[in-house]
Amino acid sequence: MAARVLQVRGAAWVGGLLRRAPPCSLLPVLRRFTSSNSRPREDSWLKSLFVRKVDPRKDAHSNLLAKKETSSLYKLQFHNVKPECLEAYNKICQEVLPKIHEDKHYPCTLVGTWNTWYGEQDQAVHLWRYEGGYPALTEVMNKLRENQAFVEFRKARSNMLLSRKNQLLLEFSFWNEPVPRSGPNIYELRSYQLRPGTMIEWGNYWARAIRFRQDGNEAVGGFFSQIGQLYMVHHLWAYKDLQTREDIRNAAWHKHGWEELVYYTVPLIQEMESRIMIPLKTSPLQ
Repeated sequence: MAARVLQVRGAAWVGGLLRRAPPCSLLPVLRRFTSSNSRPREDSWLKSLFVRKVDPRKDAHSNLLAKKETSSLYKLQFHNVKPECLEAYNKICQEVLPKIHEDKHYPCTLVGTWNTWYGEQDQAVHLWRYEGGYPALTEVMNKLRENQAFVEFRKARSNMLLSRKNQLLLEFSFWNEPVPRSGPNIYELRSYQLRPGTMIEWGNYWARAIRFRQDGNEAVGGFFSQIGQLYMVHHLWAYKDLQTREDIRNAAWHKHGWEELVYYTVPLIQEMESRIMIPLKTSPLQ
Protein backbone atom coordinates (compact mmCIF):
# COMPACT_ATOMS: atom_id res chain seq x y z
CA MET A 1 0.00 0.00 0.00
CA ALA A 2 2.87 2.40 0.75
CA ALA A 3 4.20 2.07 -2.79
CA ARG A 4 0.78 2.83 -4.18
CA VAL A 5 0.37 5.88 -1.98
CA LEU A 6 3.67 7.28 -3.17
CA GLN A 7 2.73 6.64 -6.77
CA VAL A 8 -0.60 8.44 -6.45
CA ARG A 9 0.90 11.28 -4.48
CA GLY A 10 3.74 11.72 -6.94
CA ALA A 11 1.33 11.84 -9.84
CA ALA A 12 -0.96 14.26 -8.08
CA TRP A 13 1.85 16.68 -7.27
CA VAL A 14 3.03 16.99 -10.87
CA GLY A 15 2.13 20.48 -12.02
CA GLY A 16 1.31 21.76 -8.56
CA LEU A 17 -1.05 21.06 -5.68
CA LEU A 18 -4.20 22.31 -7.41
CA ARG A 19 -3.89 20.19 -10.55
CA ARG A 20 -4.88 16.58 -10.93
CA ALA A 21 -2.50 14.19 -12.59
CA PRO A 22 -3.05 13.19 -16.24
CA PRO A 23 -5.70 10.46 -16.64
CA CYS A 24 -3.30 7.97 -18.28
CA SER A 25 -1.05 7.88 -15.20
CA LEU A 26 -3.78 7.61 -12.59
CA LEU A 27 -6.31 5.21 -14.14
CA PRO A 28 -4.42 1.93 -13.43
CA VAL A 29 -3.86 2.93 -9.81
CA LEU A 30 -7.44 4.10 -9.33
CA ARG A 31 -8.79 0.85 -10.73
CA ARG A 32 -6.72 -1.17 -8.24
CA PHE A 33 -7.96 1.01 -5.41
CA THR A 34 -11.65 0.74 -6.35
CA SER A 35 -11.42 -3.06 -6.58
CA SER A 36 -10.24 -3.31 -2.97
CA ASN A 37 -12.48 -4.52 -0.14
CA SER A 38 -11.65 -1.33 1.80
CA ARG A 39 -13.14 0.91 -0.88
CA PRO A 40 -15.05 3.38 1.42
CA ARG A 41 -11.92 4.25 3.37
CA GLU A 42 -9.76 4.55 0.25
CA ASP A 43 -12.40 6.59 -1.59
CA SER A 44 -12.38 9.03 1.31
CA TRP A 45 -8.58 9.23 1.16
CA LEU A 46 -8.62 9.86 -2.60
CA LYS A 47 -11.28 12.55 -2.28
CA SER A 48 -9.19 14.38 0.30
CA LEU A 49 -6.21 14.18 -2.06
CA PHE A 50 -8.12 15.81 -4.91
CA VAL A 51 -9.94 18.55 -2.98
CA ARG A 52 -10.37 21.53 -5.28
CA LYS A 53 -9.37 24.83 -3.71
CA VAL A 54 -11.73 27.60 -4.81
CA ASP A 55 -10.67 31.21 -4.65
CA PRO A 56 -13.02 33.45 -2.67
CA ARG A 57 -15.56 35.11 -4.98
CA LYS A 58 -17.80 38.10 -4.50
CA ASP A 59 -20.34 37.06 -7.14
CA ALA A 60 -22.95 34.29 -7.37
CA HIS A 61 -22.10 31.25 -9.45
CA SER A 62 -25.13 31.94 -11.65
CA ASN A 63 -23.67 35.32 -12.61
CA LEU A 64 -20.36 33.71 -13.51
CA LEU A 65 -21.90 30.95 -15.65
CA ALA A 66 -24.98 32.50 -17.28
CA LYS A 67 -25.13 34.55 -20.45
CA LYS A 68 -24.61 38.25 -19.82
CA GLU A 69 -26.08 39.51 -23.10
CA THR A 70 -29.56 38.20 -22.26
CA SER A 71 -31.69 38.14 -19.15
CA SER A 72 -33.76 35.15 -20.23
CA LEU A 73 -35.12 32.71 -17.68
CA TYR A 74 -36.22 29.21 -18.64
CA LYS A 75 -38.88 26.97 -17.14
CA LEU A 76 -38.67 23.22 -17.64
CA GLN A 77 -41.87 21.30 -16.95
CA PHE A 78 -42.28 17.55 -16.48
CA HIS A 79 -45.86 16.23 -16.59
CA ASN A 80 -46.54 12.56 -15.89
CA VAL A 81 -49.78 11.79 -17.70
CA LYS A 82 -52.29 9.03 -17.09
CA PRO A 83 -51.57 6.51 -19.88
CA GLU A 84 -55.16 6.53 -21.10
CA CYS A 85 -55.13 10.36 -21.28
CA LEU A 86 -51.92 11.04 -23.21
CA GLU A 87 -53.63 11.54 -26.58
CA ALA A 88 -56.20 13.94 -25.10
CA TYR A 89 -53.46 15.75 -23.16
CA ASN A 90 -51.41 16.29 -26.31
CA LYS A 91 -54.46 17.57 -28.14
CA ILE A 92 -55.34 20.30 -25.65
CA CYS A 93 -51.68 21.31 -25.27
CA GLN A 94 -51.35 21.74 -29.02
CA GLU A 95 -54.50 23.87 -29.03
CA VAL A 96 -53.66 26.17 -26.10
CA LEU A 97 -49.88 26.48 -25.68
CA PRO A 98 -49.14 27.96 -29.15
CA LYS A 99 -51.69 30.73 -28.50
CA ILE A 100 -49.71 31.88 -25.46
CA HIS A 101 -46.47 31.51 -27.43
CA GLU A 102 -47.78 33.69 -30.29
CA ASP A 103 -49.49 36.37 -28.16
CA LYS A 104 -47.25 39.47 -28.05
CA HIS A 105 -48.76 40.47 -24.70
CA TYR A 106 -46.99 37.55 -23.03
CA PRO A 107 -43.20 38.00 -22.72
CA CYS A 108 -42.57 34.28 -23.10
CA THR A 109 -41.69 31.81 -25.82
CA LEU A 110 -42.42 28.13 -26.13
CA VAL A 111 -38.98 26.69 -26.92
CA GLY A 112 -40.09 23.09 -27.30
CA THR A 113 -42.71 20.55 -26.26
CA TRP A 114 -42.22 16.77 -26.37
CA ASN A 115 -43.40 13.34 -25.30
CA THR A 116 -40.80 11.03 -23.79
CA TRP A 117 -40.11 8.06 -26.07
CA TYR A 118 -37.42 6.29 -24.06
CA GLY A 119 -37.05 7.00 -20.38
CA GLU A 120 -39.99 7.74 -18.11
CA GLN A 121 -43.07 6.73 -20.06
CA ASP A 122 -46.29 8.72 -20.64
CA GLN A 123 -44.44 11.92 -19.83
CA ALA A 124 -44.69 15.35 -21.44
CA VAL A 125 -41.81 17.84 -21.30
CA HIS A 126 -42.20 21.57 -22.00
CA LEU A 127 -39.46 24.21 -22.16
CA TRP A 128 -40.39 27.92 -21.93
CA ARG A 129 -38.23 31.03 -22.18
CA TYR A 130 -39.13 34.28 -20.37
CA GLU A 131 -37.49 37.30 -21.99
CA GLY A 132 -36.75 39.61 -19.09
CA GLY A 133 -36.11 37.10 -16.32
CA TYR A 134 -38.14 36.90 -13.13
CA PRO A 135 -40.23 40.07 -13.80
CA ALA A 136 -41.34 38.54 -17.12
CA LEU A 137 -42.23 35.27 -15.40
CA THR A 138 -44.31 37.12 -12.81
CA GLU A 139 -46.05 39.15 -15.50
CA VAL A 140 -46.98 36.04 -17.47
CA MET A 141 -48.27 34.20 -14.41
CA ASN A 142 -50.43 37.18 -13.39
CA LYS A 143 -51.91 37.51 -16.88
CA LEU A 144 -52.63 33.80 -17.18
CA ARG A 145 -54.63 33.88 -13.94
CA GLU A 146 -56.95 36.32 -15.70
CA ASN A 147 -57.06 34.30 -18.92
CA GLN A 148 -60.28 32.29 -18.70
CA ALA A 149 -59.32 29.98 -21.56
CA PHE A 150 -56.08 29.09 -19.79
CA VAL A 151 -57.89 28.57 -16.47
CA GLU A 152 -60.21 26.09 -18.20
CA PHE A 153 -57.22 24.43 -19.85
CA ARG A 154 -55.49 23.93 -16.51
CA LYS A 155 -58.66 22.50 -15.00
CA ALA A 156 -59.04 19.98 -17.82
CA ARG A 157 -55.35 19.17 -17.75
CA SER A 158 -55.31 18.47 -14.01
CA ASN A 159 -57.71 15.55 -14.50
CA MET A 160 -55.21 13.93 -16.89
CA LEU A 161 -52.08 14.14 -14.74
CA LEU A 162 -50.54 11.79 -12.21
CA SER A 163 -47.87 14.29 -11.10
CA ARG A 164 -45.93 17.29 -12.32
CA LYS A 165 -42.84 19.27 -11.40
CA ASN A 166 -40.86 22.18 -12.82
CA GLN A 167 -37.51 23.91 -12.53
CA LEU A 168 -36.38 27.44 -13.27
CA LEU A 169 -33.15 27.49 -15.26
CA LEU A 170 -30.49 29.77 -16.67
CA GLU A 171 -28.54 28.95 -19.83
CA PHE A 172 -24.78 28.41 -19.80
CA SER A 173 -22.89 31.25 -21.47
CA PHE A 174 -20.87 28.88 -23.69
CA TRP A 175 -23.81 26.83 -24.99
CA ASN A 176 -25.84 27.32 -28.16
CA GLU A 177 -28.95 29.48 -28.04
CA PRO A 178 -31.99 27.18 -28.42
CA VAL A 179 -33.68 28.34 -31.64
CA PRO A 180 -36.44 26.74 -33.74
CA ARG A 181 -35.27 24.06 -36.15
CA SER A 182 -36.94 21.98 -38.81
CA GLY A 183 -37.28 18.23 -38.53
CA PRO A 184 -37.83 15.48 -38.27
CA ASN A 185 -35.53 15.03 -35.28
CA ILE A 186 -35.46 13.13 -32.05
CA TYR A 187 -34.26 14.98 -28.96
CA GLU A 188 -32.20 13.80 -26.03
CA LEU A 189 -32.43 15.56 -22.68
CA ARG A 190 -29.48 14.50 -20.54
CA SER A 191 -29.94 15.56 -16.92
CA TYR A 192 -27.12 15.57 -14.37
CA GLN A 193 -27.43 15.90 -10.61
CA LEU A 194 -24.09 17.42 -9.60
CA ARG A 195 -22.41 17.27 -6.24
CA PRO A 196 -23.05 20.53 -4.34
CA GLY A 197 -20.26 23.04 -4.90
CA THR A 198 -19.10 21.67 -8.27
CA MET A 199 -21.10 23.81 -10.72
CA ILE A 200 -18.19 26.17 -11.49
CA GLU A 201 -15.89 23.24 -12.14
CA TRP A 202 -18.49 21.64 -14.43
CA GLY A 203 -18.85 24.90 -16.34
CA ASN A 204 -15.09 25.26 -16.77
CA TYR A 205 -14.76 21.79 -18.26
CA TRP A 206 -17.83 21.98 -20.51
CA ALA A 207 -16.81 25.38 -21.86
CA ARG A 208 -14.03 23.38 -23.54
CA ALA A 209 -15.97 20.15 -24.11
CA ILE A 210 -18.82 21.72 -26.11
CA ARG A 211 -16.52 22.40 -29.07
CA PHE A 212 -16.17 18.62 -29.56
CA ARG A 213 -19.95 18.33 -30.09
CA GLN A 214 -20.66 20.99 -32.72
CA ASP A 215 -19.80 19.19 -35.96
CA GLY A 216 -23.23 17.64 -36.44
CA ASN A 217 -25.25 20.65 -35.27
CA GLU A 218 -26.60 18.44 -32.50
CA ALA A 219 -26.15 20.87 -29.60
CA VAL A 220 -29.44 22.65 -28.84
CA GLY A 221 -29.04 24.17 -25.38
CA GLY A 222 -27.41 23.81 -21.97
CA PHE A 223 -29.01 24.92 -18.70
CA PHE A 224 -28.52 24.84 -14.94
CA SER A 225 -31.17 25.08 -12.23
CA GLN A 226 -31.94 28.08 -10.06
CA ILE A 227 -35.20 27.00 -8.40
CA GLY A 228 -36.51 23.49 -7.94
CA GLN A 229 -34.03 20.63 -7.74
CA LEU A 230 -30.71 22.42 -7.29
CA TYR A 231 -27.32 21.61 -8.82
CA MET A 232 -29.14 20.18 -11.83
CA VAL A 233 -27.68 20.50 -15.31
CA HIS A 234 -29.64 19.78 -18.49
CA HIS A 235 -28.08 19.31 -21.93
CA LEU A 236 -30.49 19.21 -24.89
CA TRP A 237 -29.38 17.50 -28.13
CA ALA A 238 -31.05 16.89 -31.51
CA TYR A 239 -30.41 13.92 -33.81
CA LYS A 240 -31.98 12.58 -36.98
CA ASP A 241 -32.45 9.16 -35.38
CA LEU A 242 -31.00 6.85 -32.75
CA GLN A 243 -28.28 5.49 -35.04
CA THR A 244 -27.11 9.03 -35.86
CA ARG A 245 -26.96 9.72 -32.14
CA GLU A 246 -24.80 6.62 -31.64
CA ASP A 247 -22.46 7.56 -34.50
CA ILE A 248 -21.99 11.17 -33.33
CA ARG A 249 -21.34 10.18 -29.72
CA ASN A 250 -18.83 7.51 -30.76
CA ALA A 251 -17.04 9.98 -33.04
CA ALA A 252 -16.39 12.31 -30.08
CA TRP A 253 -14.14 9.69 -28.48
CA HIS A 254 -11.78 9.89 -31.45
CA LYS A 255 -11.18 13.61 -30.90
CA HIS A 256 -8.10 14.52 -28.89
CA GLY A 257 -9.07 15.98 -25.52
CA TRP A 258 -12.61 14.58 -25.21
CA GLU A 259 -11.58 11.58 -23.09
CA GLU A 260 -9.72 13.80 -20.63
CA LEU A 261 -12.71 16.12 -20.15
CA VAL A 262 -15.04 13.18 -19.54
CA TYR A 263 -12.55 11.77 -17.05
CA TYR A 264 -12.63 14.98 -15.01
CA THR A 265 -16.38 15.64 -15.15
CA VAL A 266 -17.66 12.17 -14.23
CA PRO A 267 -16.61 12.50 -10.52
CA LEU A 268 -18.72 15.67 -10.27
CA ILE A 269 -21.95 13.74 -10.97
CA GLN A 270 -24.17 12.15 -8.34
CA GLU A 271 -26.89 10.91 -10.72
CA MET A 272 -27.66 11.20 -14.41
CA GLU A 273 -30.62 10.45 -16.64
CA SER A 274 -31.26 10.37 -20.38
CA ARG A 275 -34.62 10.94 -22.05
CA ILE A 276 -35.24 10.41 -25.76
CA MET A 277 -38.14 12.66 -26.76
CA ILE A 278 -40.39 13.15 -29.77
CA PRO A 279 -41.60 16.72 -30.47
CA LEU A 280 -45.30 17.48 -30.74
CA LYS A 281 -46.47 18.90 -34.06
CA THR A 282 -46.67 22.43 -32.66
CA SER A 283 -43.19 22.41 -31.10
CA PRO A 284 -40.82 25.08 -32.50
CA LEU A 285 -38.07 22.45 -32.16
CA GLN A 286 -39.00 19.76 -34.68
